[in-house]
Amino acid sequence: MKTRTLTLTALFVALGVILPAAFHLARIGGPIFLPMHLPVLIAGLYLGPLSGTVVGLLSPPLSFLTTGMPPLSPPIMPMMMPELGTYGLVAGLAYRRFRWPLYLSLVVALLAGRLALGAAAAVAVAAVGFRMPPHLYVWGALVKGLPGIGIQLVLVPLLVRLLERSVPAGKVGER
Repeated sequence: MKTRTLTLTALFVALGVILPAAFHLARIGGPIFLPMHLPVLIAGLYLGPLSGTVVGLLSPPLSFLTTGMPPLSPPIMPMMMPELGTYGLVAGLAYRRFRWPLYLSLVVALLAGRLALGAAAAVAVAAVGFRMPPHLYVWGALVKGLPGIGIQLVLVPLLVRLLERSVPAGKVGER
């Protein structure tokens, strides 16, 4: 990984901790607006699958260690890690490796991440007795997070295009 890509990956991890903390301080609902998802998706689309995966896997536990959110019990933080890691991985693969259109890559990443959340919820049910059926948990997270998904569908492509115009991804992200 190039130094510039590594630096930007670290910046996106930091944003994955700072944005949710700011939302919590302002008493704006994190589960509603999904602020941790934004840096993950942008990192995957702009920097590539490795960076997106790293940002997705590291942001939840680092946020928990510094702010106590997302919580360990119920096991929200452990379930967010595969969801966000999948967002970053699939976004980067679809857009940077397979050269799919930006918006399609984003939508496919969002769907894949929700599937990973469902799998993580199923594991949580089996491993720690999480009491909510996985399909209901994913449906509830999806409905509650609709404002955040709307923000992602509008803001993420705009920010990625802005970043690409300022520093083309071929000079930053991995191939």
